Amino acid sequence: MHIFFSGIGGTAIGPLAQITHQAGFTVSGSDKQDSQYIAYLRKHGVTNIHIGQDRKQIEAVHAKQPIDWYVYSSAVAIEQPNAPELVFCREQGIKLSKRDELLNHIITDKKLKMIAIAGTHGKTTTTAMVIWLCKQLKMPVSYSVGAKIGFGEMGEYDKASEYFVYEADEFDRNFLAFEPYLSLITGVSWDHHEIFPTREDYQDAFREFIEQTKHTFIWQEDADYLEVEPSAALHIQDSSLSEISKIGLAGAYNRLDAWLAIQAVHKISGEPVAELVQLMSGFPGLQRRMEQIIPGLYSDYAHTPEKIRGAMSVATEMAAEQGKPVIVVYEPLTNRRQHYMLKDYRDCFDGAAQVYWLPSYLAREDPAQRIIEPAELIAQLDDPSIASPALRDEDLKRTILAHLHKGDMVVGMAGGGGDSLDEWLRAEFTS
Repeated sequence: MHIFFSGIGGTAIGPLAQITHQAGFTVSGSDKQDSQYIAYLRKHGVTNIHIGQDRKQIEAVHAKQPIDWYVYSSAVAIEQPNAPELVFCREQGIKLSKRDELLNHIITDKKLKMIAIAGTHGKTTTTAMVIWLCKQLKMPVSYSVGAKIGFGEMGEYDKASEYFVYEADEFDRNFLAFEPYLSLITGVSWDHHEIFPTREDYQDAFREFIEQTKHTFIWQEDADYLEVEPSAALHIQDSSLSEISKIGLAGAYNRLDAWLAIQAVHKISGEPVAELVQLMSGFPGLQRRMEQIIPGLYSDYAHTPEKIRGAMSVATEMAAEQGKPVIVVYEPLTNRRQHYMLKDYRDCFDGAAQVYWLPSYLAREDPAQRIIEPAELIAQLDDPSIASPALRDEDLKRTILAHLHKGDMVVGMAGGGGDSLDEWLRAEFTS
């Protein structure tokens, strides 16, 4: 079967393409821009990828080997419902679906049980932690994770595996397409406002997800927020347990994510929790989660107040050990989010000596919404004096170099993919 992935450079579509390739399917794809994720896929055997998404390109792919299934990202459907690729596939009678239908097909075909990691923040890290523990225990596992990891591929299919570990994103209600054997909910706070217009809509989606799962692990705070009660299927965790502090990882939020991963692997393996705590203390991290680019300069995927607080908890612990101040360069992800998050920034950068605030990375925007400038967002902080507007330019590069020269810890915080702050930092400081 020939599967064509549109938006193949995305952090959800890309790993699925790799899994599909490893599972024995023919894979091709396209994206509107080149990126490090596409380079990664090409390096790992998914080479039939085209930059640009016009009709002639997909016609040529189809003529060479007929496409059986066209898988598209949520972004493609939202930004271009009549995109040339979609129109061509409809005309040719090619099967069309988002990624969830294909993944369910693979899980059913290969007789796998899903371990799903859901939540507003912490999904990628927790997914990687579950994978890490399984690999340390020599348990065969298939998985998809939305970041590069040093101990495996972004997506992997192992024919000997019983479980499929999946980062189950709530965007476009994707996670509701699955009925997992086991789910971890890492934290819940209203997000993706264009999909969930009210806080109640968002809460309802998570409650539905819990109902579809055989076993769910969730923090007491999130259970209270969702108004769900413990049961044989719902395992509520106490975030104040002293055992959590024994996990040898920097950052309180990292340790909480690790505890959920430990509970999941304990459930499926029977391995003692104490042994899993010891193994977890060796977790090496993953790309864009306090990842060192060069000495003193780090990149983190933090792009919401909750994620920023998590990143700051790690950064301040790391910096305190070395007696260094923390300098943040922050690029918000999407303007539309800022209209909802405006009042939530408040104390999220507490602990930072200086914040350089960039314009928002634009994607899937509502053209009717005004662009909120950095100065207006900075004004929402409890202490606006720590932050100043900045641009990705030579002045910012010189400023970062000056901080590094003084021995400061500089952390770039940004979502986004191609042409994001993360890519700019790598290009400017490693080339």
